[in-house]
Amino acid sequence: MTTATAQITQKENKQNPFGLVYGGAITQNVKGKVNIHPVTYKLNGIDIAANVYTPANYDTSKKYPAIVVAHPNGGIKEQTAGLYAQYLAEAGYITIAADAAYQGASGGLPRHTDKPEYRTEDIRGMADFISQFAGVDANRLGAFGICGGGGYTLKATQTDKRFKAVATLSMFNSGEVRRNGFQNSQINTIQQRLQQASDARMQESVDGKIIYGGVASITDEEIAKTTTDLYREGYEYYYRTHKHPNSTFLYTLSSLQNLMSWNAATDMDLLNQPLLMIAGSKADTKYMTDEAFAKAINTKSKELFVIDGATHIQTYWKPDYVLQAVNKLVSFYKTNL
Repeated sequence: MTTATAQITQKENKQNPFGLVYGGAITQNVKGKVNIHPVTYKLNGIDIAANVYTPANYDTSKKYPAIVVAHPNGGIKEQTAGLYAQYLAEAGYITIAADAAYQGASGGLPRHTDKPEYRTEDIRGMADFISQFAGVDANRLGAFGICGGGGYTLKATQTDKRFKAVATLSMFNSGEVRRNGFQNSQINTIQQRLQQASDARMQESVDGKIIYGGVASITDEEIAKTTTDLYREGYEYYYRTHKHPNSTFLYTLSSLQNLMSWNAATDMDLLNQPLLMIAGSKADTKYMTDEAFAKAINTKSKELFVIDGATHIQTYWKPDYVLQAVNKLVSFYKTNL
């Protein structure tokens, strides 16, 4: 996508009242079409902001299968999570995309806390809420996670058997990457970074000052010099073409204490539900999907679906790749829900 195209797309997307930043987003709720319902609910005392998508001609007297959608690290419900939630609603599912606690429009302090136990609880919280939503058949509940949300979805569904079918897209194992670095590039500095996280935790306890890691902003030159597709295209997506004020790459440095001892791919033998994992053939994150998929030895059925030519970030927005993923997801959920 060129800069000019991105600017046009953003201008078009700002016309919708929901803050959605993806192409083809719902611009208004129209009778007889997919509608979006902004909702809030409490999860462990924290206000969670979510969007519920209902199918065309939604009728509360009928029963619909439902799917919870977990957003990527740094992402929010108005970006790719909402795009997939809308497409799945068009296929007849009631879907929910929520901002993680401490992030986006949801409550929780300190802001940008990124602890895996909270992110997995977010997925269970979406299940709590949507299972009681008018028209939802709680016995036909699916889970879908993108990027970091995919890793957290695997972990949540290992033990939460309300979910009858589990799917991921461009799965990102947050704990493994925070510990070892992307593509194992920081193994030699694990203890140093754990010390930094410990010092940050001490600082918080002493005077309440929050120390953040991650990237707050980035120049075009810095983006161009980024060597990995994941981060270069990720910066373009989050800071340029699909930018949203609630979306940030920041995280509390003390969160590393929790992240670096966590791994989405452990205990995969607990997952017995049907499993679909989708990744791009050119995704530099595919090794994480491959690792987790191999460890899912007790699933009723499992499939690894590779989108030819796609990188990690391109599966978030590029129409051809999104369509391939959606068609596969719809087929998977139709069979298993």
